[in-house]
Amino acid sequence: METSLIWFGNNLRVHDNEALHSAAKAKRVIAVYFFDPRHFQINPFGFKKTERFRAKFLQETVLQLKTDLEKLNITLLVYHEKPENKIPELVKQFNINHVFLQNEWTSEEEHVIKTVENRVSKAVTFHKTFDQFLFHPDDIPFDAHSQIPQVFTVFRKKCEKHCPVRPCFDKPALKPTENRIESTTEIPTLENLGFSSFETDHRSAFPFEGGEKIALQRVQHYFWDSKKLAYYKKTRNGLVGTDYSSKFSAWLANGSISARTIYWEVKRFEDEIKKNQDTYWLIFELIWRDYFKYVSLKHGNQIFKIDGILQKDYDWQTNKTAKEDWVNGETADDFVNANMIELKQTGWMSNRGRQNVASYWSKHLEQDWRIGASYFEAMLIDYDVHSNWGNWMYNSGVGNDPRNRTFNTKRQAEMYDPNKKFQSLWLQPTLF
Repeated sequence: METSLIWFGNNLRVHDNEALHSAAKAKRVIAVYFFDPRHFQINPFGFKKTERFRAKFLQETVLQLKTDLEKLNITLLVYHEKPENKIPELVKQFNINHVFLQNEWTSEEEHVIKTVENRVSKAVTFHKTFDQFLFHPDDIPFDAHSQIPQVFTVFRKKCEKHCPVRPCFDKPALKPTENRIESTTEIPTLENLGFSSFETDHRSAFPFEGGEKIALQRVQHYFWDSKKLAYYKKTRNGLVGTDYSSKFSAWLANGSISARTIYWEVKRFEDEIKKNQDTYWLIFELIWRDYFKYVSLKHGNQIFKIDGILQKDYDWQTNKTAKEDWVNGETADDFVNANMIELKQTGWMSNRGRQNVASYWSKHLEQDWRIGASYFEAMLIDYDVHSNWGNWMYNSGVGNDPRNRTFNTKRQAEMYDPNKKFQSLWLQPTLF
């Protein structure tokens, strides 16, 4: 029997999933996801690659995916193992002919994919999809590996003019029950992954669970129930509450929802409710997300190096006390401290906050920007390798900011937290 394996990564959804859509054409489909132990180890900068907040969100996402796949008669196998050790076994056990997966190009992920390919029979065909983009690499008016402009505006304008957004893929049809395999695997608990269970901080601006169902509910709420999309640009620099911004980034990061799904929903909103600068601005942000993916596709490992893609040589410091004070929100700057405490307590920080604390760390304290990027990688629920490292380079003077700006955090606090509502929320001891 022709059997396809869909190897899930950061594409944890059943709607608009090209890899799943293609895999589902086989008579029998088996799905697999790995909680790779390497993702929970200490990195060279002394932080866990994945901390408890994203671990919990990922766990919730995979549970939802398992439920959604069961409704299609597709079994999701879940392992707390390295993919290269288990996939060759699955290929032999189920006589798998094709493996479908989302393509990745950052070095760690690429190494795992290549190792898996080398350990299975040459008769097995690997099908890799570029499914994490708004603008598909085959459609953009640049060579994705060599011609991506150094300035975002050039990229955006050309893509907006010349690059259509592809339609979404349909959810696969129900598979025959008799072709379904039984699963004895279990999703690892937080304790299995090295964490204690915890409750979400009641002050969190991101109190949401992981998974495609919740992502689609968020779209429904933000666009159609509250119509907050019509005010997005005006409120997106907010600091307190769940609705100052779309909050889509966490579901986008692990692929619980696709950029295309959000794009076409914005277009529907513009047709049916209102089209304005605010609705456009959400698409603008999706293009920024694409841009950083293309920056990493072009520059490879250079995005992780201290001199960044500009290969600029600064006199970076690595002061242990400065690191501890910044991480714990004990610097000389209250606005920075409030944002850092929010991150430590919730795994979330606003876009405005991220730019300020990154600029403070790299430009004011002149500390190795990679330490900051690495801490964000550990803590953020919505960590995305491309956006995170791209933004950190940008804010540290080694990336795509042609103006090399430094944020005046005092002025920023006066503009965006004039009544100190945000600072009071996080700097005053909570009674709960």
